Amino acid sequence: MKPGLPYYDAMDLIQQHLVPRTYVEIGVATGRTLTLALPGTRCVGIDPEPHLEHPLRHGQEVFTQTSDDFFASHDLRAVLGGAPLDLAFIDGMHHFEFALRDFINLERASHPETTVLIHDCLPESEEGAARERTTVLWSGDVWRLIVLLRRWRPDLEVSVVDWAPTGLGVVRGLDRRSTVLAEHYDEIVEHYLAMPYGALDDGTMAEQLHQVPGTWDALRAVLPAHPYRSDNVELLKARRVAHEVLPAAWRSIEYRVHARRRATGSTAA
Repeated sequence: MKPGLPYYDAMDLIQQHLVPRTYVEIGVATGRTLTLALPGTRCVGIDPEPHLEHPLRHGQEVFTQTSDDFFASHDLRAVLGGAPLDLAFIDGMHHFEFALRDFINLERASHPETTVLIHDCLPESEEGAARERTTVLWSGDVWRLIVLLRRWRPDLEVSVVDWAPTGLGVVRGLDRRSTVLAEHYDEIVEHYLAMPYGALDDGTMAEQLHQVPGTWDALRAVLPAHPYRSDNVELLKARRVAHEVLPAAWRSIEYRVHARRRATGSTAA
């Protein structure tokens, strides 16, 4: 495992630094990273089978669909209430063509200052970078997306932060008018699926992925310099309430519900 803090801590620092107006997360799982968003951020999660272990707050919504189905049936800007996309996190299927389609669809709702984060793009080993999972720590072949973006979209700012356990990609300079990836999608997928891991693991991995150290200073350097909202001081205070008071109240409610069930032998809330 890589040195440094887990990516949850990186996501937490990013939310506090950027204070986005809108946040889209593809691959919600338990909803843990959604809880890192500050109050007032409009959050959209997309996951066909989420297993939410954290209560959603006001302004947070999870769509139980694949990302392909979501983008085929929804206008993301409309779902965001007409607001532009400030921050997105791609953490769905660990196959690069899925991540590529997610990036293409997110870019269509972007603005010049949008930041897209991509998980699992700095593999630990060839086994962990395979398309089929055979290891506990599995990043899949999302690394291919970083390589192709740096080759096909030199207009983008693409970096990979060496953050535990399998890296965090940061992409900026998006252009919602760009069609090159969509127009050449089949060609791109065919070419990069044929690229062996050895093409990456030949001593030039850091160069090909534009790898930067897994420190907050290095991460901050590849993010926008200023927050999307200026009220981050008050928001951080509100966030502390949301993370300390509300979860405690939620646990108290759950305890009372379970105690009542035990006392009555009921399975209903």
